[in-house]
Amino acid sequence: MSTILSERTGARVLVDQLSAQGVSHASCVPGESYLSVLDALIDSGVDLLTCRQEGGAAMIAEGWGKLTGRPGICFVTRGPGATNAAAGVHVAAQDSTPMILFVGQVARGMKHREAFQELDYSAVFGSVAKWVVEIDDAARIPELVARAFRVAMQGRPGPVVVALPEDMLDDVVSVADAARVTPVETAPTGADVARLGDLLAGAKRPFAIFGGSRWDSAAVESFTGLCERYAIPFAAAFRRAGMLPAQHPNYAGDLSLGANPQLLKAITEADLVLVMNSRMSEISSQSYSLLPIPSGDQTLVHIHADADEIGRVYQPALGINATPRGMAPSLDGLAPEAPHQGEWVAAARAAYLDWSETAEPNPGALQMGEVLCWMRDQLPDDAILTNGAGNFAIWLNRFYRFRRFNTHLAPTSGSMGYGFPAAVAAKRAHPERTVVCLAGDGDFMMTGQEFATCMHHDIPVIVVLVDNGIYGTIRMHQEREFPTRIKATSLTNPDFAALAQAYGGFGKRVERAEDFAAAFAEAQASGKPAILHLILDPEALSPSATITSLRAR
Repeated sequence: MSTILSERTGARVLVDQLSAQGVSHASCVPGESYLSVLDALIDSGVDLLTCRQEGGAAMIAEGWGKLTGRPGICFVTRGPGATNAAAGVHVAAQDSTPMILFVGQVARGMKHREAFQELDYSAVFGSVAKWVVEIDDAARIPELVARAFRVAMQGRPGPVVVALPEDMLDDVVSVADAARVTPVETAPTGADVARLGDLLAGAKRPFAIFGGSRWDSAAVESFTGLCERYAIPFAAAFRRAGMLPAQHPNYAGDLSLGANPQLLKAITEADLVLVMNSRMSEISSQSYSLLPIPSGDQTLVHIHADADEIGRVYQPALGINATPRGMAPSLDGLAPEAPHQGEWVAAARAAYLDWSETAEPNPGALQMGEVLCWMRDQLPDDAILTNGAGNFAIWLNRFYRFRRFNTHLAPTSGSMGYGFPAAVAAKRAHPERTVVCLAGDGDFMMTGQEFATCMHHDIPVIVVLVDNGIYGTIRMHQEREFPTRIKATSLTNPDFAALAQAYGGFGKRVERAEDFAAAFAEAQASGKPAILHLILDPEALSPSATITSLRAR
């Protein structure tokens, strides 16, 4: 890296820092508050996606962070641009995803007057971002941007918000670029590793749960190898199934909404629970009922990249502050003196296969279980699937099997509208791979305007859009708490296939599972962004619940 000092505008210094950090992609909604940055991005080599709403732009950046492990980059303008982007920042916070949101700000001489679109970004984002900083001196851009990258990636990753006063970007300074930032990998002590080996050796019914971020395929292989040697069944935390090989004989499912009751039973019956990098928050812990708080008869081993997460809710018998990559080399040397019995693993695996193999019929002509089983059996191993929030995702959680590392992008935050922007990021990052967004009708409409982004940048994502004409998850809760008293959960939707065609993409209506394969093939062959508009009976709320059954309870 060159350390030659040359006079540059603040905007040019900023873009040069992105290049120094290896940034190749970014998303934005343009705004007058950072026009100088847009100018500096010309010929920078950064692939800049022009989006249609800041929430979608921020979620694209979050998806990029999930895929790469380095911060996804998003630029938005001040005021409403920033508040629109807050939805994506919240996803990054709860999902432990590295991301940096660059936000325009009013000129320094206008601050504290409530100038046009002025916001106090520390106050607005202080409770959701890991760090919020406003750069008032262009000479400090390399220092503060490098710190932003480090904060976003290190420990438990998360979002950073960097505010850019408009006039600061035009200041001319002479300053050196910062070096590329690589986050610290924390490793366990020898005593911790020895203690872990002793606990595993003495366990009769151990169980492992993997989650969080900062993984790579080698770290996953080390942890699954440990589970093989000690006969430990393992499960994925909520919406982390895409990092684990579902074909592995020790894989027992995922702790999602609508989780397998037999999986939950096995975890409660385990005498040792190994939690690797998951916070075991509300959904994974089944509303904090799965593991005793603060502690119980089970031996809990909690390994996490952030020391502050260990003992935050659950008090472990052994807590280890280590990242997955930092922990992995120590695991490779652990092995039991005698082979552990495999009946415990076999029972957990059998329960998973029984739960996920074949779908029971749901009300209506379109059988969602059959659609997901077809996708499971026909999509290539490296296909990337994305989804936002909604009961439609329960079919994905239950019947699809992820076979390659990092092939699922979904929000642990439960954000509607996430899946489509995440799919845009995935297809832009991996144009050679199949990328499918599974979306609900309410879910898609939150960020569906980014279909225009796909058309503009030629990003042929395939959306499998499940339309039941209701906010299905909220309707489910409504039917359970206030049966037959329905308010605000019914929807009037467009013809989504026609909408795709109006944008210039491919659209097709699908009313039966038998017609899905041919429609999917047509969508792929079109080479265009596509929507397959699936019509689902609103009675079918999930694989195991209907409106009628909820009312009967």
